[in-house]
Amino acid sequence: MEITCNRCHQPIPDRSTFCPTCGLPQLVYSSEEGEKPAQADRWTDAVRDASQVEWKPALRAALIVAVPAGILSCGFTPLGLLGLFWIAAAAAWAVSIYVRRQRSPWITMGAGARIGLVTGLMAGWLAFCATGIAFYSMRFFMHQGGTFDEAWTSKVNESFSRQFQSADPQAVTIVRSLFLSPEGRAGMVLIWLLLLEVGLLVFAAAGGALGARMMARSRGPEA
Repeated sequence: MEITCNRCHQPIPDRSTFCPTCGLPQLVYSSEEGEKPAQADRWTDAVRDASQVEWKPALRAALIVAVPAGILSCGFTPLGLLGLFWIAAAAAWAVSIYVRRQRSPWITMGAGARIGLVTGLMAGWLAFCATGIAFYSMRFFMHQGGTFDEAWTSKVNESFSRQFQSADPQAVTIVRSLFLSPEGRAGMVLIWLLLLEVGLLVFAAAGGALGARMMARSRGPEA
């Protein structure tokens, strides 16, 4: 007789303690007296739904890896160019720490993606705060603001001279002045940070899902 899951109605391998499709825990009974179910003895903790996340231990695991990942992703270090990789790796690592500490056989990719998303938020904002503090210090305490201003002005002038040669000169002058103003520079930096944060979150969620997938392969219940 084929055994099916009560939630998703998909087939379940014989003596499996979890549904391989949706992660719902399954009850295992033994017809032999005096012997404990072999599969039931594998997990001594309370049975958990693989799609649910215990957020207290998940946040602790995310914080452990978010701090080094955020520092490595800062814009003032050469390693910051690999920021997307650091965030994705940190998310996968956070999922691994969470699963091992919870002693769960595995979690679903959706749960892993949620843990990865939180890890990405922590690491991303830490990286942005550290980068902002570093640039603020370089401008106002180290008096290196002129270097940034010259680089920005040169980049804007080069872009406008190359892309808007046939446009109305008066309109080009107005737009260029807007980009070179303090408000324009602040707005462009804010837009760039928001786009970068979206990219970091996408990579973090993907890293968390990948980490859950890898843990499921290595620790998933066997038939």
